[in-house]
Amino acid sequence: MSRRVVRQSKFRHVFGQPVKADQMYEDIRVSKVTWDSSFCAVNPKFLAIISGGGGAFIVLPLAKTGRVDKNHPLVTGHTAPVLDIDWCPHNDNVIASASEDTTVMVWQIPDYVPVRNITEPVVTLEGHSKRVGIISWHPTARNVLLSAGCDNLVILWNVGTGEMLLVLEDMHTDLIYNVGWNRNGSLLVTTCKDKKVRVIDPRKQEIVAVSAPAVSPHHPAVGFPPPYLCLPDPTNPPHPRVSVFGFNPLTAGAGERQTPRRRPPHPRHLHGRWQDLHHRLQQDE
Repeated sequence: MSRRVVRQSKFRHVFGQPVKADQMYEDIRVSKVTWDSSFCAVNPKFLAIISGGGGAFIVLPLAKTGRVDKNHPLVTGHTAPVLDIDWCPHNDNVIASASEDTTVMVWQIPDYVPVRNITEPVVTLEGHSKRVGIISWHPTARNVLLSAGCDNLVILWNVGTGEMLLVLEDMHTDLIYNVGWNRNGSLLVTTCKDKKVRVIDPRKQEIVAVSAPAVSPHHPAVGFPPPYLCLPDPTNPPHPRVSVFGFNPLTAGAGERQTPRRRPPHPRHLHGRWQDLHHRLQQDE
């Protein structure tokens, strides 16, 4: 009678091929801040990485790989460590950064490699009372940026004017872990430390759907982490679903990674448009 001690992996016969040294980036100082973030963002032109030390991140052109000079110019302006960065989907030279200093900054990155550090942002957005750990650009509306902070607030900004468009408060009772937009930007989904997943209509400033906490791998008992990442599914627009990434702490060993998919109970809300918001932004421009 055999006893299987180690759980067999489906990918035990899959092997990766490492790229050559001239096709990768080397000698990059990555931030050691204890925050759940990818610490990097990429678009068709640039790779941005939150670097170690101070409120800075580095921007590297995709066309030039290899060893990174230790004196490579940085994007600096925050007075505390940067926690999240996100490239604008409508302009490959615009990136936003969120920091522990409670501010969000938007930067214009030139096509050439600058000689000195970039220290002047295009706009500084101030409205959070605690550190800002999440930022996300609206997928269809220009100049609309979302930020979520440790003050449990979700703020939508007009980057063109630096004004707040919406402030979603009293919707989260604890720390917000992640935020994701649906395909047309009419809804957003959030995961929270209170073990709930919320679908929010920002125009109406109301919660469309919320998952009730329960004792399960993705809504475990007190003391275990809830889901960290939520991602709307764009592959089936008539019947949208939400994918939630988390870990099963009840499994032996390091924990089993799971990805359940949920369907919001009110799909009729998913077909709204941001026509009024587009009109306001066009007037501002």
